[in-house]
Amino acid sequence: MSEKPNASLVTQGKPKVTGAIFSAPLGTALPTDAKSALDAAFVQLGYVSDSGLTNSIGLENANVKAWGGDTVLNTMTSKTNELKFKLIEALNPDVLKVVYGDENVTGTLETGITVKNKSLQLEGHAYVIDILMKNGAMKRIVAPEGTVTAIGDVTYKDDEVVGYDLTIGLVPADDGVTAYEYIIREAKA
Repeated sequence: MSEKPNASLVTQGKPKVTGAIFSAPLGTALPTDAKSALDAAFVQLGYVSDSGLTNSIGLENANVKAWGGDTVLNTMTSKTNELKFKLIEALNPDVLKVVYGDENVTGTLETGITVKNKSLQLEGHAYVIDILMKNGAMKRIVAPEGTVTAIGDVTYKDDEVVGYDLTIGLVPADDGVTAYEYIIREAKA
């Protein structure tokens, strides 16, 4: 444990040049560290807007009070874990499949893309987010199951990029974990 504050442990997060957010069908083999290659089923979801990634962790609690009004117990009643980001490759079929559902997007940009915007529950996916940090550190967030729970307004305007502002609600895996976070500093040669 550090005896005093350490500025070298303060960091920021940036995407890898090869992409930062990946999606795969549920059941795909998940990485168990920050560096190993992803299973071939993972697809890169392209550029993300400059607002980056937000990981929202929400807690709800209930207070138990004793006679006289003192709070004597605080219990957690629920916990949520969400990833929020805006995908800006609006012509990418893999992005459209995350937004509208795998079965509702067919074709390629060259052959023609068809999107069916249906009122059905979207299927879950596994997600991996790779983040570059200060001083050669890398962080990988691995979410075994996430489902799109909110889509922001899609705007078509001269001076604005078309994109999909998504909220991904994470569901606990069999072991109760909604996401794993792996962090490592690359050894300097």
